[in-house]
Parts: sequence; C-alpha cells; structure tokens
Amino acid sequence: MDETDRAPVVLGPGEGNSYDMGRIAAVFKADTASYSISEWWLEPHTAGPGAHSHPEDDVFYVLDGTMSVLVGDRWVDAPRGAFVAVPGGVRHDFENRGDVRAGMLNLSAPGGFEQHMPGIVEWFTEHPAGDAGPA
Repeated sequence: MDETDRAPVVLGPGEGNSYDMGRIAAVFKADTASYSISEWWLEPHTAGPGAHSHPEDDVFYVLDGTMSVLVGDRWVDAPRGAFVAVPGGVRHDFENRGDVRAGMLNLSAPGGFEQHMPGIVEWFTEHPAGDAGPA
C-alpha cells in the first residue's frame, strides 16, 4: 500500500465548499499547498473577475457552455471541452458572453487559493458582477 500524508478526496456532483457571488458561483473541490481545484459557473451574459495576474499558474477546462477567456491581450472563445493554460504572471480574465449558463474547472498551482474566497465574495457583494462584453 502506498503511504502518503494526504487524504483522498471523493465528492459527488455539486459537492465541495460553495461560494455564492450573485451571478457567479464557485465550488472548491480541493485546496492544498500544491494545487487548488474549483468549478466556476457564470450566468448568461456575465462578466468575470476583471483582468488580473498572479504568480500561480491557472488551467481552465470548460465543462459547459462557452467561456470567453482573456489571455494576455487576446480574448478566446472556449466552448465545452476547451482547455486553456495561463502561466503565472500572464494577465487573464473570463466571462460568459453566451445565452446559457457556462462553467469551467480551474486548477491553480501552487494551491492555497481558497483562503482568498471570503474576501472575493465580499468584493462581489460590494461590486456585483456586470454584463459581459459583446458576443
């Protein structure tokens, strides 16, 4: 048997630590020192967090709908099944410009991202998500 100090994580659909930000919702599946995995769901025509960068790498896999993802200075339409990898330090954003709810899985490495979620939820409470850019 393999030895590890990490416990396995088994979650059903929709399970995890949920964060409601109005037109945006996040569900964290795992958050360790090595990686953070979360789902991000945006209602139709909803802007995301705004262009930003951070030292962590971000990997996005679109679960449903189409997400528009800013990578550097270029917007890319990413339909269900699309994969986008953004190295740390590269400016990025995401939004749902479509007519249906869209979601994506996010892997952030290294981890520890979930600790910022209470502040992010508070920010979205004070600054509700706006409308996405043109389709």
